[in-house]
Amino acid sequence: MLQTCRALCSQAGPPSRSCPPLKFDGGAFQLKHTKELTRALLVLRLCAWPPLVTHGLAVSSDPEDQPEGSPKPGAEPSLPVTQLQAWSQRLLGSRLSGAFLRASFYGQFVAGETAEEVRDCVQQLRTLGLRPLLAVPTEEEPDSTAKTGEACYEGNLGVMLRGVDLSRSLLEPLSQPSFMQLKVTALTSTRLCKELTSWVRRPGASLELSPERLAEAMDSGQSLQVSCLNAEQNQHLQASLSRLHRVAQHARARHVRLLVDAEYTSLNPALSLLVAALAMRWNSPGEGGPWVWNTYQAYLKDTLERLERDTEAAHRAGLAFGVKLVRGAYLDKERAVARLQGTEDPTQPDYEATSRSYSRCLELMLTHVARHSPMCHLMVASHNEESVRQATKCMWELGIPLDGPVCFGQLLGMCDHVSLALGQAGYAVYKSIPYGSLEEVIPYLIRRAQENRSVLQGARREQKLLAQELWRRLLPRGRRAPH
Repeated sequence: MLQTCRALCSQAGPPSRSCPPLKFDGGAFQLKHTKELTRALLVLRLCAWPPLVTHGLAVSSDPEDQPEGSPKPGAEPSLPVTQLQAWSQRLLGSRLSGAFLRASFYGQFVAGETAEEVRDCVQQLRTLGLRPLLAVPTEEEPDSTAKTGEACYEGNLGVMLRGVDLSRSLLEPLSQPSFMQLKVTALTSTRLCKELTSWVRRPGASLELSPERLAEAMDSGQSLQVSCLNAEQNQHLQASLSRLHRVAQHARARHVRLLVDAEYTSLNPALSLLVAALAMRWNSPGEGGPWVWNTYQAYLKDTLERLERDTEAAHRAGLAFGVKLVRGAYLDKERAVARLQGTEDPTQPDYEATSRSYSRCLELMLTHVARHSPMCHLMVASHNEESVRQATKCMWELGIPLDGPVCFGQLLGMCDHVSLALGQAGYAVYKSIPYGSLEEVIPYLIRRAQENRSVLQGARREQKLLAQELWRRLLPRGRRAPH
């Protein structure tokens, strides 16, 4: 299946036996309660209904639905109300509406509001052979209103530091590594990221904005002046570097690995630059990392080339290298921006091309892990059964241990037939778990639902397996479930 895998395996000799087959037939659903399966089936069917994701999760245009009054000076603006919230509030009233959302969408995709609720969710995951990947629902959209001052980002810094502490406490009794997702745009403005991106793309800009120079500024706290930025932007850059450094420092002290999320192509070069600067400091051999990982989106045309370049650069520098490999979730927006600006579409032409790109990136990283472990780690973040099978087959051929430098990642409440099968087979599987109040998490869930629209609408196989397991439990023995 994989040429490189075969070449390496031929050098080491053939495996003693074939790769144990993985069955994604829903058999592992027997581990879950009927109530959980029923909620999952209902919510996934609702999410597969296009009008809900397209219109129901959009912000309501009716002013009466939005919170009244303007926020007080220095306070955070009120969170917008979606069409779904507005409809449920009109039909059920505010209290019943909240109860409905908590019992359905919130209960399916969110770990809880309090630390105790999150721990209960994690305990349930652990009994199923799964592990938590904490997702702090804090970020800034590229087209959001620019914030003034550093107060908002400093507040987000406190949230991130508490998230690190919570991540560690969730697995404190165990020797398993803790993971937390990090959105850089929670700690620095998207406007600054766009400025840095435009500068990084210019020829000759690498010296002034090198990872080494940024890492030195992070470590020393000395003022950094970049010619492409004005005085206010330079000050914001310095404050942003300090915040990122403090999160990484705290994560290292608490033994929590940070998985930095990729975002839009208008931001990603700046994000990668900041991640590279963090890696210079925290992924050095003596630190036992990688503590800072970057995310690579296979639906972009240049991802394989960037991944090849970055793996070699990390190896030459003697740095540990951590990668979360995803297909990517901003397809519609990226194409719309390219049409609007009259630029080349940065995304793969279709799903099949994205899958081929993912397969090549996966082959590259697994080969690199086999050659350079424990300095190289990979999270296969995919809901695609074929990609997961490819990863497990190649791991077997290359002799990569099940619970070693390669792990798998899926979203909480989705793709459980794959997650459970992997976990029961002994693989390291992490479920991305957002947490927070209903009001805090709903906007985060909206963005994830709209980004993963094709995944939600394509989860028909999971719905079929859920229905089959429910029919098996409800029907008397000997009767067949309808197909």
